[in-house]
Amino acid sequence: MSRGWRKGRVFAACVLAALAAGCASIERQPVPEALVAEATVLGRDHARFWGDEPPKDLVAFVRTHMPNVKRLASNVTLEKGVPVFEYLALSGGADDGAFGAGLLVGWSKRGDRPRFEVVTGVSAGALIAPYAFLGPRYDSLLSELWNNFDASSVVTPQLLAGLLGAEAIADSKPLRSLIAKHVDRKMLGQIAQEYRNGRLLMIGTTNLDAQRHVIWNMGAIAEAAGRDPHAVELFRDVLLASTSVPGIFPPVHIKVRVGDKVFEEMHVDGGPSRQVFLAPPQFSLRTFDSQYPRPPIRRVYVVRNGKLAPVYEAVQPNTLAIGARALFTVTKNQSMGDINLIYAQTERDGAEFRLASIPASFDMHSTKPFDAEYMRALFKVGLDLGARGDAWARTPPEAVTMALR
Repeated sequence: MSRGWRKGRVFAACVLAALAAGCASIERQPVPEALVAEATVLGRDHARFWGDEPPKDLVAFVRTHMPNVKRLASNVTLEKGVPVFEYLALSGGADDGAFGAGLLVGWSKRGDRPRFEVVTGVSAGALIAPYAFLGPRYDSLLSELWNNFDASSVVTPQLLAGLLGAEAIADSKPLRSLIAKHVDRKMLGQIAQEYRNGRLLMIGTTNLDAQRHVIWNMGAIAEAAGRDPHAVELFRDVLLASTSVPGIFPPVHIKVRVGDKVFEEMHVDGGPSRQVFLAPPQFSLRTFDSQYPRPPIRRVYVVRNGKLAPVYEAVQPNTLAIGARALFTVTKNQSMGDINLIYAQTERDGAEFRLASIPASFDMHSTKPFDAEYMRALFKVGLDLGARGDAWARTPPEAVTMALR
């Protein structure tokens, strides 16, 4: 969302949600707390996992959740005879996601964009991630998506319904349709093939009932789509959930099974639990080293779809403006904390760190939600940076080496 609209509307949505909670009438069958850990989708344990829980048995975890990773070693990029393993983590940012999309397209034009073994995405980053995963052949579609939609392509306002107890102040059916248009069976088939080759595409959502970060193994879901039509909808639902800002967009209700009983989880934007992620902090990037004839070079690229530096804005002296500014500040600092966590992981595991973000010099402001003119300008900024190749910082602005074990 645009900076001003994002702050005001998100905070207003939180206030409205609190006021409407007492009169909400939507019925659902949430997973009982005692059964949360047992709930599965598509009958596949490795379709998703908690993003905040260390695996008890790391070898079994990799075997279950990433069964094809060992195949990467036979098709790895070499740099002076040394294997190279590269990651891409894409943050949230709503309409600021145009920056990350442009950056990838410009990087392709430069000619040295790598094939990422692992791609992760949250919120706006989730909409970019499948294209980033499939590589430059999808750049034209990525450009089309981020240069040709506006607010009407994403939401339909329903403020009155929100006041009367609906799940949000906007209906996200337009966004659901947009995702369905772009994420077709052909794309899923190609993602499934890359998954079988060992590569990983992971999307983050927040399980609102459990207050926990969930990482979805999108390659496993795409692979299941070849035999299970429900997997196609699940893939799209995860992308929609990852972009569904609570209070603004309705949550996505995902059917799960425990034994012979069917329940429903409520998933929203991955941002409340992680603004950007690489892997659970307890997971060592060196886990894959044994698959290679010699330890690989590991590079982690993080794209922050937003500005890193503080941005001054005179706050209006009223309740909504003050609360909105505070909420936006919390979110921005949470993002920096998540980036610092990834940096600490790379320091611990001997990986190279790269970070790109919207330049402080970009001073255009959007005038409305999902302002098409603003997104096209921001896409161009990312495009130019990607083509020049000078977008990447080697440390976060507040780099602190943390003791991760």
